[in-house]
Amino acid sequence: MSGKVPQRSPQVNQMGQLATRARSVLRGPRPEAVPVLLGRACALVGLLDVAAGVFPRFRHSRMHAIAEVLPGSTGPFAAALSLSAGVLLLLLAHGLKRGKRRAWRAAVVLLPAGAVAQFTYRHSLIGVLISVALLVPLLRHRDQFAALPDLRSRWRALANFVLMGAGSLALGLLIVSAHPNTLVGDPSLADRITHVLYGLFGFEGPVDYQGNTSWTVAFSLGALGWITAVTTIYLAFRPEHPAAHLTEDDESRLRALLEKHGGRDSLGHFALRRDKAVVFSPSGKAAVTYRVVSGVMLASGDPIGDVEAWPGAIERFMDEAKAHSWTPAVMGCSETGAEVWTRETGLDALELGDEAVVDVPDFSLTGRAMRNVRQMVKRIERAGYETRVRRVRDLGETELERIRQAAEDWRGTDTERGFSMALGRIGDASDGDCLIATAHKADEEPGPYGDLKAILHFVPWGTDGVSLDLMRRDRAADPGMNELLIVAALQAAPKFDIARVSLNFAMFRSALARGEKIGAGPVLRAWRGLLVFLSRWFQIESLYKFNAKFRPRWEPRFVVYRASADLPRLGFAAMQAEGFVNLALPLPRFLRRRRPVARPCAHRVAERDAQAV
Repeated sequence: MSGKVPQRSPQVNQMGQLATRARSVLRGPRPEAVPVLLGRACALVGLLDVAAGVFPRFRHSRMHAIAEVLPGSTGPFAAALSLSAGVLLLLLAHGLKRGKRRAWRAAVVLLPAGAVAQFTYRHSLIGVLISVALLVPLLRHRDQFAALPDLRSRWRALANFVLMGAGSLALGLLIVSAHPNTLVGDPSLADRITHVLYGLFGFEGPVDYQGNTSWTVAFSLGALGWITAVTTIYLAFRPEHPAAHLTEDDESRLRALLEKHGGRDSLGHFALRRDKAVVFSPSGKAAVTYRVVSGVMLASGDPIGDVEAWPGAIERFMDEAKAHSWTPAVMGCSETGAEVWTRETGLDALELGDEAVVDVPDFSLTGRAMRNVRQMVKRIERAGYETRVRRVRDLGETELERIRQAAEDWRGTDTERGFSMALGRIGDASDGDCLIATAHKADEEPGPYGDLKAILHFVPWGTDGVSLDLMRRDRAADPGMNELLIVAALQAAPKFDIARVSLNFAMFRSALARGEKIGAGPVLRAWRGLLVFLSRWFQIESLYKFNAKFRPRWEPRFVVYRASADLPRLGFAAMQAEGFVNLALPLPRFLRRRRPVARPCAHRVAERDAQAV
């Protein structure tokens, strides 16, 4: 008897595939896809309701015949209520897509209310049936809407007031201008804006209409003002969740992990930023630090700790992202980190750029390749500049205070930039192993910071390396301060038993390097041209060329993401975290209070003084 398995014919296979598709259609969408589908349905209904409330012609079109029987619409009851329902549904749509529990609760309340309105004011059974049709999957798949609220603060109320106010003003101008046939006279743009502003607060403005149009416009503007006020008040008085920060216990545990495994990743010490949160593996031998920005759970660098325990910490990270419906992502992890992340989570990885690492034993200013750096350093030294490289623990508190103030005042932007490769502080007593390189010029009149002209701050990278944190210089100093201090740090490194120094991260370095070579294809040249163009606003090409001066070896860094559709959102969140995009509304400079500089804890200062004695 033959052991050969009989093969199915192509017709049988095709019939089987059709039967499988038919069964999947009868079963309905996958449960995990329900939030996205219902969120899109709410967004569509909201847009139709807004259009029905704003444009008079829409209320007499065939599309409005469909819109007025959709849940949330109240038909001829009032254009203002239709507009209100539409805006509320648009606000709920994003929360439903993310599976937020509070958005689900609001939708479960709004849909029956819309059904009652349909039946009471229009006696529409179709509207009731559509409401029920959307309500049933919400109730059936309620377990898919279990995401916890996002981290928030009182500033969300101010942001909501500004954004909703601007949206209400724009939508109000549409409403005021959407009735040209009933306008009395020819009001100017200023009159229309004034009418909108008055209407948002419930008062009558300078624009007048014939017939009942004035009431329609007044109720619609009042509804917009009511929604803006209610949402702002809700955000202002709901329980506040403070921004993520490391507790003292979390920081102690992370430092213990870095003492054992900190030499593996040059970005490890940046996990000690105190505006990050942390999740630990069940064994406590590994951890992932992160910050949530615009709904993106953004980790940076590799997990901290034992590589064997990384999967446990990554699993906790993904569970936390799922619990809050955050989008998981990792910025700047190494090749090993990218392999572990993609293997354990099914995420994808994309090369983001390269980190410049200089091996101290191989560094030298001799040779043709280093001629430009060598000439610049000698020129600055002849101008009277000298350098000092010291550990933070070896500096006195007075000098540390002067360095902190200089670093803050020399910052080129109002907000501190950096997330994945920035510590966010200088001179903390717990960071005594950090390295500070300073440039001084004593043969001129001292400035507000004495003879201090430039600062470089390095954080530890294990026991035999440091990683560049920040570079600051006096704008009035001679150019080349950064090159001078990097060379000084590399030459002084053997004295501190430092064998490797990590410099800046060069984004898309390989594309810039390959695109300028002979034989590069048109696609690569076009990509490089775009990067050069973007370098007018972002330090892309300049950082690459600056790092290349020191002849480093390049270590690739990767971004790990869930889907290609998430990349624009991830890029925007990363720019916010790094400080390139600031959505906060800062106070004017003359109203700001100077932030207190982080000072060492009293008991740590006493302990250090006792050791010195």
